[in-house]
Amino acid sequence: MYEEQVKQLQKMINECHNIVFFGGAGVSTESGIPDFRSADGIYHQQYRFSPEQVVSHSFFQQHTDVFYDFYKDKMMVLDAKPNAAHLKLAELEKAGKLTSIVTQNIDGLHQTAGSKKVWELHGSIHRNYCMRCGKFYDAAYVKESSGVPKCECGGILKPDVVLYEEGLDSKVMQGALQDISRADMLIIGGTSLVVYPAAGFVDYFKGKYLVVINKSETAKAVRADLSINGPIGEIMERLTV
Repeated sequence: MYEEQVKQLQKMINECHNIVFFGGAGVSTESGIPDFRSADGIYHQQYRFSPEQVVSHSFFQQHTDVFYDFYKDKMMVLDAKPNAAHLKLAELEKAGKLTSIVTQNIDGLHQTAGSKKVWELHGSIHRNYCMRCGKFYDAAYVKESSGVPKCECGGILKPDVVLYEEGLDSKVMQGALQDISRADMLIIGGTSLVVYPAAGFVDYFKGKYLVVINKSETAKAVRADLSINGPIGEIMERLTV
């Protein structure tokens, strides 16, 4: 299964030297991290408040304790390990084929796998800062804290993740868009392309090959040169660098 498509993908990669990978939640589901929008994703589970409410800026301010109950339980999966997709992308970067990764994920698994240039559009669970003094704390400190995590100065910590109602970091956006616009190949993986403004980043690609690897059809109509409907780890694992 996927043999011909993998051959075609391999041929495209062999021809290119400035590849950018744009990924979403589907890249990390094979590492045991739940996504948000699939049939069994976080948005389809039942809570007192909808997950979309909980991970909003206003909810964080008004119900910080409830936010952290959900955040620590459902979004901080600290024992997850990189899967075949993460590892292959790191190999491609090391070989000088892949320029950067643009990710909507906040789990840090690309860096754990060895990738160096990662544009984290939605931030990272591994960075948390005090809203009073600005001191940073790692994910383990937040995960192991009782109730709302606080700084030694007494200030409340906020995860360095982009919540609903918050804008993306301008420097991260600029860097990601610049790399996409200069790439000769863009691989889109594990994303339904429904979250804006990130989904609009694809419009900046003007290169040679556009590839989509996703279990389901992408919501945003993209004119892909190659589309593979399958698990991204299984597909990427078959590639040679």
